[in-house]
Amino acid sequence: MQDQYRTVARAGVHETEVNRSRFLCALAPAASEREAQEFVAAVRREHADATHNCWAYVVAADAAVQRASDDGEPGGTAGVPMLQMLLRREMRYVVAVVTRYYGGVKLGAGGLIRAYGGAVGEALDAVGTVTRRRFRLATVTVDHQRAGKLQNDLRTAGREVRDVRYGEAVTIGIGLPDADVPAFRAWLADATAGTAGFELGGETYGDT
Repeated sequence: MQDQYRTVARAGVHETEVNRSRFLCALAPAASEREAQEFVAAVRREHADATHNCWAYVVAADAAVQRASDDGEPGGTAGVPMLQMLLRREMRYVVAVVTRYYGGVKLGAGGLIRAYGGAVGEALDAVGTVTRRRFRLATVTVDHQRAGKLQNDLRTAGREVRDVRYGEAVTIGIGLPDADVPAFRAWLADATAGTAGFELGGETYGDT
């Protein structure tokens, strides 16, 4: 797994104007290729009267899935520069749709490439991005008496508490960078006088 990747903080739209043509870049997180395609379809429906709805998306932390479309613009002048901008910014699990309303002035191939790529870059700046790091999932089991204080201590220490379950004992799910596991084991033993259980699980990604 990749150690980290960047994605958009939220869905959003940013508009730019180039020689009287309007370029609206809609961005959204996409956990799968299907989600990306559904977002593209939704934007196309919303802007069915637009001159073009060009799109690009990157799915998977290692950018295994990359797709782009010029939607009628000259080949390589829209979807590809959009995709290149996403990759240049190291964006993953993200979809971008640039809707163009033609303003009457032809931009030429170079102008189109700059306009479409630039629309994505400006939208990323406007919407904002987050970095997600690879974490090892872990489970801490502790008695009810110590559970409340331990949860507070975990959050104070900046640990990601993913879920809490109450039964005969309290089970707390957390995320840890691999490198922190030995130090966390020692901290947990000290914080609970050695009474807490600790079990490592699989891996996932979380915001940093």
